[in-house]
Amino acid sequence: MAHQPGLAEAFGKLYATFWGSNELDNRTKEITRMRNARVTDCGFWKQVRFAVAREQGLTEEHVEQIDDGYETSMLSERDKTALQLTDAIVGDPRQVPESLQKQLRDHFSDPQIVEMSLGVGLFLALSKVLISLGLEPEEMDIAITPTPGRAN
Repeated sequence: MAHQPGLAEAFGKLYATFWGSNELDNRTKEITRMRNARVTDCGFWKQVRFAVAREQGLTEEHVEQIDDGYETSMLSERDKTALQLTDAIVGDPRQVPESLQKQLRDHFSDPQIVEMSLGVGLFLALSKVLISLGLEPEEMDIAITPTPGRAN
């Protein structure tokens, strides 16, 4: 990104705007970000945790449940619905089935669904770039970092 400072700055603003928006809670954003990291096997993003999501109750016990088989996990139905949308966007770009559309509307407003969907697209792009360019660390401890666009 240092080779394109203007683009890096613009991207940073976009990322901060997404995380700074209050339409969708950061806990849900983080759940979808973590699911994307696990599905794409992005070693960096699997180990990063944003502080505000932790403050909103996302524990490591929850994070461990964001794996294949989450459908039968201890996560709430709202969380599972967010993960199903993430799986649909990351893994199967066809239209979201009617049954999932109904579940989404049972738990989220239309603006929240839009924000969540755009976030998943953003997370997928970031993961793919890190993986493709070989920018992932070989090993990394869990790192709790300030949430972009938020005062932590």
